[in-house]
Amino acid sequence: MKVLLEDQRATELFAADLAELLKEGDVLALSGDLGTGKSTLSRALLRHLAADPHLEVPSPTFTLVQTYDLTRMPVAHFDLYRIEEPEELEELGLDEYLETGVALIEWPEMGDPSYWPEALDLKLIEGAEPDTREITLTANSESWQNRLDRLAARRALLKDAGWIDAEREHVQGDASMRTYFRLHKEGETVVFMDSPPTGSEPLLPSGKTYGETVHRAKDVTAFFAIGNALAEQGFRVPKRLAADPENGLALLEDFGDQIITENGEAVKERYELAIDDIARLHSCDWNTELHADGKTHQLKPCDFEVLITEADLYLQWYLPYANGIPATEQESKDYVEAWKELLEPVLQSEPTMLLRDYHSPNIMWLPEEAGLNKLGLIDYQDAMVGPAAYDVASLVYDARVDMPEDLQEHLLQRYCDLARKNKPIFDEMAFRNAVAVLALQRNAKILGAFVRLDKQLGKPKYMEMLPRIRNYVRQCFAQLGEVSLKPMFNVILSSNETRQSDS
Repeated sequence: MKVLLEDQRATELFAADLAELLKEGDVLALSGDLGTGKSTLSRALLRHLAADPHLEVPSPTFTLVQTYDLTRMPVAHFDLYRIEEPEELEELGLDEYLETGVALIEWPEMGDPSYWPEALDLKLIEGAEPDTREITLTANSESWQNRLDRLAARRALLKDAGWIDAEREHVQGDASMRTYFRLHKEGETVVFMDSPPTGSEPLLPSGKTYGETVHRAKDVTAFFAIGNALAEQGFRVPKRLAADPENGLALLEDFGDQIITENGEAVKERYELAIDDIARLHSCDWNTELHADGKTHQLKPCDFEVLITEADLYLQWYLPYANGIPATEQESKDYVEAWKELLEPVLQSEPTMLLRDYHSPNIMWLPEEAGLNKLGLIDYQDAMVGPAAYDVASLVYDARVDMPEDLQEHLLQRYCDLARKNKPIFDEMAFRNAVAVLALQRNAKILGAFVRLDKQLGKPKYMEMLPRIRNYVRQCFAQLGEVSLKPMFNVILSSNETRQSDS
């Protein structure tokens, strides 16, 4: 891959684009003659990762290595110009840095490439015109080749949309493979979304993958199609400004950073609007066959297979983590049967579109708007058709914030009052029971998913929320009483823990 950089600013913006693709264990081997821009690129990359345009980045020419303990990932910046023997790399601790972070190596030709066989090679030369540079990127692994292909696609969309010269700002993503960054240009901002198609997953005993079983979106068509349907019904979703659907890329309207919580606490008035909004959504008529970009997306049913597959994450991941031993085959069978008993009446309720992850991170607060337009919806690509209680449970038992019990009851009653107006027959007692059952199912899934994110994917931050989720489990059983599922959660119910979160 070759890129012409027209000036220093273009080099800095390219470095930011490259930084967005980095992951732990990466090595960037940066070569080029003196004055070709290696330091400019290195400095810009580090400042973007640090989210600090004024970060001091001294040259490691004399120290040989300069380390940065950044929030997103640690980075070690090496300059090998002065080393005398490649073996000195061992003394510099390259292997240790690569266990948790990224190595940026200038003058790699002075070292030994066998130390970084899968590095991304970057070579800078002067361009034909003054101040221009040409950078050649060579992948030495399939992973880097795939990322370079996405880098080219990203920059092509930015160029076509007129945003290639905009400042880049990293935006914290979610637990999925999607990534985001914000673009700033002439007082305007947009959000760049990269939603790659799902990769290969292991098969479950059913012969399907987890994503297939629980109806996770396979590509960006679901996001666009569901967004179109929501917009047609008057719900506030980000406008699509430009897109490359084949590569899962889009420029979207920027809803900002405010959500329905503030300073880590639930804001009653905002949650009231969120309940009103979801009650209106559940009162709408929805087609299950949706369209975008000439493609069709089918809303799938939220059935027992979906719910038990999600709830099984508790058995697979959380219970062994908490007990120290895996569940037995008999416990697994009892677990499934107990869930059947609880879920069977819930799944007989009238189906509607459910957004699935309807909680604070996905409900943006737009204070300049009016009425329900103060709420902007995002992250709805996994929507299904099923019981309305699922979305209410997602909001009332918000996994990301401590929800006072009086606020939970207030929101639940508010929804019931609205539903009674929208439906000629509404069984409040059955609905409240369904909310408790689905809140238990959802929080069982979350317990397992958060442990998995830590143990398998190296994302420990989600473990901080476990006390809150365990508290929600206790609340659910307090409402459901002596059900046959209860013994499977004794590891939580028998605890003296009283905190909701570690924060």
